[in-house]
Amino acid sequence: MKILIVNAGSSSLKYQLVDMDNETLIAKGGVERIGLEGANLKQKDAEGNVNAKFEQPIENHVVACDLMIKALLDSKVIASMDEIGAVGHRVLHGGEEFTASCIITEEVKAAIRKYIPLGPLHNPANLMGIEACEKVMPTTPQVAVFDTAFHQTMPPKAFMYGVPYEFYKEMGVRRYGFHGTSHRYVSKRVCEFLNIDPVGKKIIVCHLGNGSSLSAVVDGKCVDTSMGLTPLEGLLMGTRCGSCDPAVVQFIANNKNMTPDEVLNLMNKKSGLLGIAGEGTSDMRDIDALADGGHERAALARDMLYYQIKKLIGSYIAAMNGVDVICFTAGIGENGPELREAVMSEFEWLGVKIDKDVNNCKGKEVVISTPDSKVTVCVIPTNEEIMIARDTKELVEAAK
Repeated sequence: MKILIVNAGSSSLKYQLVDMDNETLIAKGGVERIGLEGANLKQKDAEGNVNAKFEQPIENHVVACDLMIKALLDSKVIASMDEIGAVGHRVLHGGEEFTASCIITEEVKAAIRKYIPLGPLHNPANLMGIEACEKVMPTTPQVAVFDTAFHQTMPPKAFMYGVPYEFYKEMGVRRYGFHGTSHRYVSKRVCEFLNIDPVGKKIIVCHLGNGSSLSAVVDGKCVDTSMGLTPLEGLLMGTRCGSCDPAVVQFIANNKNMTPDEVLNLMNKKSGLLGIAGEGTSDMRDIDALADGGHERAALARDMLYYQIKKLIGSYIAAMNGVDVICFTAGIGENGPELREAVMSEFEWLGVKIDKDVNNCKGKEVVISTPDSKVTVCVIPTNEEIMIARDTKELVEAAK
């Protein structure tokens, strides 16, 4: 079965076509600047060669889906749309209703729409991607894979906030967590990689990229995670401030004559590494280069990130009463040997020992701790797309 994986953003649409008979990539592409000037599509084959490219006005996601299908057909990676057995969609927020992926129905779309207030930037775009695919592929099964689902095993003591309880019951104010598909993949994959049973194991997954989150996983199930009601909570990120005193919103609003919405926009898009370093970049590679060159604010931004990762790891070790495996994943986690060494060197008291030579790697599955380390530390490149594809295939086959 060939599965098409779609990740729709407000002005973008990323996709991959995967052959699930052997879980191999056939093609991947992206449509950018939907509804804006300079709209374009670029598609590459499994070897990374560009095999389709369009630059033209793309008014909406339906047009983007039409172009996606045209690219797949014109490049001859498929002979007809009948070859696509199903479409798997990444959906940001499923609230408490979705603890697992599901086949999309009108009721599911209504629920995604209901959670737009909790995912105002992502859920509308995800819904547009779903409805656009339905229009151009009306007979093809569609599956929703929720970013929040993996974290629904957290106990109330971990997901509740200390606000009046009726706000939880009436409005769903609680910690939901995100990057769930990545955390699920990595926590499962590391057990396969190490040939260990997830039952009885305590694992910390550090998903570190432009958006970052940590999760604590016991017996293969999430018991805590760092993002909250929205993806703004937790670590310092590329452009997000991470956790801070809620009164900061009011204080900035009052002193800068801004609305709460304007302050939250600032905290989401103009803060984090970007806001601290102040050099117009949120890319960790740039921050590292600036810091290594003596830039004090870039060095501060890096120090803040390292410190917050250490603090969260330490808190999860305490919450789980121990740890067996610590995993690094996503762009910074997979490609930042300096970060991994700096963070893990603070856990020597725990018996963690890092092999500096082995750790000097990027983007591959590897154990970076020494054989005598009391905690196994790994790099596990994430693969959210294959998790979406697996869920989609399983659900569609079960429904036949």
